[in-house]
Amino acid sequence: MQLVVARIGRAHGIKGEVTVEVRTDEPELRLAPGAVLATDPASAGPLTIATGRVHSGRLLLRFEGVGDRNAAEALRNTLLIAEIDPEELPEGEDEYYDHQLIDLDVVTEDGTEVGRITEISHLPSQDLFIVERPDGSEVMIPFVEEIVTEIDLEEQRAVIAPPPGLIDDRAEIDSPGDDSA
Repeated sequence: MQLVVARIGRAHGIKGEVTVEVRTDEPELRLAPGAVLATDPASAGPLTIATGRVHSGRLLLRFEGVGDRNAAEALRNTLLIAEIDPEELPEGEDEYYDHQLIDLDVVTEDGTEVGRITEISHLPSQDLFIVERPDGSEVMIPFVEEIVTEIDLEEQRAVIAPPPGLIDDRAEIDSPGDDSA
């Protein structure tokens, strides 16, 4: 199974280093020197990591055969893809790979069907489940502990406790005073 682990950013310096946007919780494992990664587009790879270092809070990588700024810049926006065993699980108890979450049924705590997870959107602040509802519409559900209360891989479902207005248009608004209508 293939897992996107990073996206190559801009070139850094003149010796072929690039910045990378890390998309894995295990960069020390997936983006270590010697790792061979497939790419998207496929024509850019495979790429073998020669060196890696952190500079000003950003991960910088250099690949074998990429020796100057022009070659590094040509790789910009390329996705780096690691091959993993589908049975492999993340180290943390409450951590999941995207492929484990895709196609889970989403239900509320009272068992009401919401839909099926079709995509995970990784944003800087949090991850979002993109859920396809039975009527074909989509709803975005923040993957945070307060809303996603349970992930049950055996039952293939995610249980949510949505705040008012998240999965329907009927948000309850408490307005103090003015009870006369």
